[in-house]
Amino acid sequence: MSPLNPYFLQGSSSEQRLVQDLINEQLRMYGQDIVYLPRNIINKNTILKEITSSKFDDSFRIEAYLVNYEGFGGQGDILSKFGVKTTDEVTFIISKERYEDFISPFISLNTQIELKSRPEEGDLIYLPLDNTIFEIKYVEGKKPFYQLNNLYVYELRCEVMDYEADDVINTSINEVDESVKDFGYIVKLIMVGLGATSTSANVQLASSLAIAGGNSVSRIDLINDGTGYLSVPIVAISTASSGGINATAVAIMTSRSGQTGSSIDKILVVNPGIGYTVVPTVSIISSSGSGGIATAIISSGSLGPINLIGGGVGYSTAPIVSISTAPVGGTNATAQAFINSSGIVTSIRYTNAGAGYTQAPVITISSPVGVSTGNYIFNEIVRGVSTGTTAYVNDWDYDTRILQVKTSSGSFIRGESVVGMGTTSGGSNANYKILSINTQDEYDDYADNIPIENEADEILDFSERNPFGDY
Repeated sequence: MSPLNPYFLQGSSSEQRLVQDLINEQLRMYGQDIVYLPRNIINKNTILKEITSSKFDDSFRIEAYLVNYEGFGGQGDILSKFGVKTTDEVTFIISKERYEDFISPFISLNTQIELKSRPEEGDLIYLPLDNTIFEIKYVEGKKPFYQLNNLYVYELRCEVMDYEADDVINTSINEVDESVKDFGYIVKLIMVGLGATSTSANVQLASSLAIAGGNSVSRIDLINDGTGYLSVPIVAISTASSGGINATAVAIMTSRSGQTGSSIDKILVVNPGIGYTVVPTVSIISSSGSGGIATAIISSGSLGPINLIGGGVGYSTAPIVSISTAPVGGTNATAQAFINSSGIVTSIRYTNAGAGYTQAPVITISSPVGVSTGNYIFNEIVRGVSTGTTAYVNDWDYDTRILQVKTSSGSFIRGESVVGMGTTSGGSNANYKILSINTQDEYDDYADNIPIENEADEILDFSERNPFGDY
């Protein structure tokens, strides 16, 4: 026989039902409208059991009582060695019955959610009142403690979400998704736009540029590429005969694994010159590296320096330069274009200035290659066609052709096409090519790594000497 008083019910189902209904009613009257976001685990460390990436694409509106009626707890905004950090804390109370009836059944079949029967630490809560997303740090399920032998609410102790680079919030609720738009690591891709224009060039025969006859330097053969060059060496070519034009050339450098400094990859002719009666001497001059040896090849009927007519705009990669063929018995001229970081063609240099030309050839330069169509959609997945890198769209400006992305799976490369996920998958059919990439996080007010590094270089300039000693 139970020692309790048999004339009291000690928590009958009808009494418990009444208490639960009263709690639900009070939460609807005095609570706040929140959006509950369960965590979908994408990747988890198998050893440490640490969640390395997660996604929040389910959302459930529910009422919650805000315990912090006098304001947020925590230390507020503090300045740490990692920047300014918000430590606001808040406690919500939600109905146990409401969670079990309106959230648990809808996530029960989701294998990426580990705990479905109750709220779980790591889940998120969006509070429209403050336009802030909070992360659940602890779930208290036994407070009040078994009133009438039952539990009725969950107490959720939360902190402002510390946005991780691999977290994806894509609920299709604009106010929720855009609340974290400016958080996380953002990469800016400048795409080739509709304003891209082609460049053009012309050229004259070298013989028409000087009184003196003789030959021109059609190409320079690299005999030994040298090693240890810390800067681009000077390529010096001995002078042409009186009345001629001196040839000029530049070295193109390359680095090899296990090598200190750089080596010479090739030498390109800038001006073939005219007036050479003997093969000129090629000297490679440098204060650092050594071993570079090259020899000049001279020919008659070579071309003069190439003149650019407008630099063009929107080149994501160097364009192809085509030069019309030399007469029978001659050697066709070939050249290589160079562009700057703004996508403008800055120069064209010869790999071979040709031989046997009797009239100025036609130079054709390929147009900026890049499909420019469509508009990317916020939070859709985009993919780099060449690298396979994927990322989420954070912002797209059609006028400036600037695409901001975050949560990248890898690194995009300049010149590759970036396509949307397709309209059949709820995305866009946008397709643009990358003109340039800016990985500096310009959207974090406290991420001033580059300015700090530049200032530091002004203070300690190791290129001049070691300020800490001679060794």
